[in-house]
Amino acid sequence: MGNGSLSGAVIAVAGAGGPAGHAALVRLAEAGAVVVGADNNPERLAEAVDAARYAGGGATVTGETVDLLDLEDTRAWAARIEKDHGRIDGLVHLVGGWRGGATFADTDLADWDLLEKLLVRTVQHTSLAFYDALQRSDRGRYLLISAAGASKPTAGNAAYSAAKAAAEAWTLAMADGFRKAGGEQGPHSAAAILVVKALVHDAMRAERPNAKFAGFTDVKDLAEAIEGVWSKPAAEVNGNRLWLTEKP
Repeated sequence: MGNGSLSGAVIAVAGAGGPAGHAALVRLAEAGAVVVGADNNPERLAEAVDAARYAGGGATVTGETVDLLDLEDTRAWAARIEKDHGRIDGLVHLVGGWRGGATFADTDLADWDLLEKLLVRTVQHTSLAFYDALQRSDRGRYLLISAAGASKPTAGNAAYSAAKAAAEAWTLAMADGFRKAGGEQGPHSAAAILVVKALVHDAMRAERPNAKFAGFTDVKDLAEAIEGVWSKPAAEVNGNRLWLTEKP
């Protein structure tokens, strides 16, 4: 494990209990990172942590139930990680959710109320809570997983696309903070956006064996792309959208 691409790195994963979080924990642990996951579902989180420990050959993987809608709780989580491990080299934001309708006129603003919390507020809280620690790291990365619909919204996805676009704008503002902090030498930490059309995992394929899932990104491929961001220079990824699907 000491020779992994992320050996010595300490990486937090928000939304670690879902399929994408499960895959990310496994991949990061296999790459040698110390991984700290958070989720609001303790059962799903424990399952993901156990799987990552096993896949990582006894890697240090822990999980914690954190209320990412509470800024102070999120700040306390970041502070505990840095106190326990001495550093934080990454925050991967995998908190998701979707609501939509058939037409624009059918849009339910209650969907926005929910998605604003899940997709925007959690980005605000994690970015503010982790910014200083990531700036102190020599390879800090903040990674937002976004959707192609943020760039080309469809009529039935107004609330979802608007929330994703807001989260992207917030992340790009964080990236500008890293750029300015780097001065003439350029940033040594980065905030970047990985863009997918949608995600697919083994259980989805089992449920719909005849579905094509055209343009979807497998969660294992997403996890590989997440790991790969650390192999690129900060200046190369900071403030950029990294497309894992065709641009709309």
